[in-house]
Amino acid sequence: MIDDLRELLAEYDILGAFWMTIKLTVAAAVGALLIGTVVAIMRVSPIKVLRAAGTAYVTLVRNTPLTLIVFFCAFGLYITLGYRLGPESSPIDVQNFRWGVLGLAVYHAAFVAEALRSGVNTVPQGQAEAARAIGLNFGSSLTNVVLPQAFRGAIAPLGNVLIALIKNTTVVATIGVAEASYLMKGMIEFRADLIYVIFAIMATGFVILTLPVGVLFTTLSRRLAVRR
Repeated sequence: MIDDLRELLAEYDILGAFWMTIKLTVAAAVGALLIGTVVAIMRVSPIKVLRAAGTAYVTLVRNTPLTLIVFFCAFGLYITLGYRLGPESSPIDVQNFRWGVLGLAVYHAAFVAEALRSGVNTVPQGQAEAARAIGLNFGSSLTNVVLPQAFRGAIAPLGNVLIALIKNTTVVATIGVAEASYLMKGMIEFRADLIYVIFAIMATGFVILTLPVGVLFTTLSRRLAVRR
C-alpha cells in the first residue's frame, strides 16, 4: 500500500491537481459571493421588477444542472461564439479555467443569495423600521444595518455552500481543467491496477479540504451569532 502510494505520488502531480482545485474554489467563491450578494439584495428589494428578476435567477439556476452551465460557458460562449475572458492571447487551458470559474460562480451564487436572504430574515423588522425612522433610505439601511447582521446569521449556510463548491469543482474536469478529478480519470485509465489506492488518495484529499472549512464556519457561526 505504502509503496503503491509512493509510486503514484512520484508518477503524477497529485499536489498540483489539488492546488488547481483550491484555485478554482477560491476564485469561484469570490465570484459567487459578489453575484449572490447582488441577487440577495434584489430578492429583498422593494422594487417589484428587481424582486422578480432575483427570484427568476435563483429558480432558473438552482434547477439547472451545474454541468450544463459549465458546458454552456466553455463550449457555448467560448468555443462556439468566440467570447474570451481576459487577453485574446490567453491559451485554451487558461480560458477553460476562467470559464469554469464563471460557471461555478454563477451556479453557486444562487445558493449564496438564498443563504443571505435567510440571514436577512433573521434581522428583526423593527431594526429596519428604526433605520428608516432616522432618515436612512433602503440602500443605507441595508448596507449599514441589515446586511452586516445577515452575513453573521448566514455564516453556517455559507459554509455549507463553500463545502459544496469545493466538491463541485470536479465538474470542470469535463472541459479539460486539470484539477483533482481530471487527474484521477487519467490515473485510473493508465493505472487501473491501483484503483483502490487512487480512490483513497482522492477521497482523503477532499476530506482534508472540506473538513477544516466545516470546522471553521461552525466556530465562526457560534462566535459571531447575533445575540437577541
